[in-house]
Amino acid sequence: MRSTALPALAAAALALTLAACGTATSGDPATGSATASSPSSSAASPAPSDAGTGTEGSAGSDAAAPGAYVDLADYEKDPAAHAGTKVVYFFHASWCPSCRATEAAIGDTGIPDGLTVIKVDFDDATELRQRYGVTQQHTFVQVDDSGAELAKWTGSEDGAAILGSTV
Repeated sequence: MRSTALPALAAAALALTLAACGTATSGDPATGSATASSPSSSAASPAPSDAGTGTEGSAGSDAAAPGAYVDLADYEKDPAAHAGTKVVYFFHASWCPSCRATEAAIGDTGIPDGLTVIKVDFDDATELRQRYGVTQQHTFVQVDDSGAELAKWTGSEDGAAILGSTV
């Protein structure tokens, strides 16, 4: 009896954890990802900064603007600093394992050139969540220069996956 109860209990706990962390996809299934990522071994999360964490770009004048990972407050101070990039809000919760894994991956691999990811606190940004219809953490919303929604999805695991889901 005991040997069958433990696997069932573990499976139920895993299902609840995944459901609470926004790993389901929404929007275009071809661009969303429901794959859960394993958390980084590092306990510390990288802090978003104005400097960004862009990857190496190609040389020459045709190179895209450097990638950046910034807090919402820093972005709102000077959105024009990120002109020429695809802008994506990352609705992040510190208590969400999927969010922490994505942030760790961003810290490890950076943000691709031509992309700005804005870290938005899921718990505090109620007005912004309502504006874009965000109902779960680990949601990404791509916006245009006027703030209009272009795309929305959940489940991206790193900067390259975020860029790959943009329109």
